[in-house]
Amino acid sequence: MSASGLYKLVRRVGPANAGRLLGRRFLVGKPADGLYPVRAAGLARPLYVRPHSSDPIVFSAILRNETYGCVGDIPSPGLVIDCGANVGFASVYFLNRFPGCRVIAVEPDLANYAVLERNLAPFADRVKMVRSGVWSHPAGLKMNEESYRDGRDWARMVRECRPGEQPEFTATDIGTLLAESGADRISILKIDVEKAETEIFARNYESWIDRVDVLVIELHDDECRNVFFRALSGRPFQIREAGELTVCHRQAA
Repeated sequence: MSASGLYKLVRRVGPANAGRLLGRRFLVGKPADGLYPVRAAGLARPLYVRPHSSDPIVFSAILRNETYGCVGDIPSPGLVIDCGANVGFASVYFLNRFPGCRVIAVEPDLANYAVLERNLAPFADRVKMVRSGVWSHPAGLKMNEESYRDGRDWARMVRECRPGEQPEFTATDIGTLLAESGADRISILKIDVEKAETEIFARNYESWIDRVDVLVIELHDDECRNVFFRALSGRPFQIREAGELTVCHRQAA
């Protein structure tokens, strides 16, 4: 199924039914702990989905239709940071496509993170997993109780804690992730964070934005787009649209 066919299916039958249909097509074994194994071309081991969630749709988009193929050919990428890693399919895509890269996968939602750990376990020597939300500064965060978009597993949002609330986790930021990695640059920065991009690109991005070679992001509304493009203004990125993604390649000086 092509990417356009996938989106048409979701629009026609809804995310839940699309997940069930795609799940039946790709499942290759019996469930274990509520997770079903699925096969993707080029992978020696199966990955895992929750069949009545958004997982099968994301699996199909990323690993069957290669949504992130839009990053193009990148010679010898080093560090990949996956912000909003969900259950790990984009991280797996990059790890499989670029055998020499390392990935930092960041995901705040506990249920998604549990599946992420399962899916990235075969790549443990090349992956660092972080349960956190990506933000612009240190802060205590909670999962947002308000439903966003269809309210499913691929649309979980975070928010800063209000006075008196206990945080579920401490925010991280891209500059800290880069510094702790030991790398000089980020070869690929993938961001799909359900509107948290308005916070990430509003402030404190100057320390790392000029050390990103390829940035691929899903911008969720006009506010997100305005904040993002203000941050990139005047910087030497070639920018294009690829479906729902905005792809930014740094131009050589």
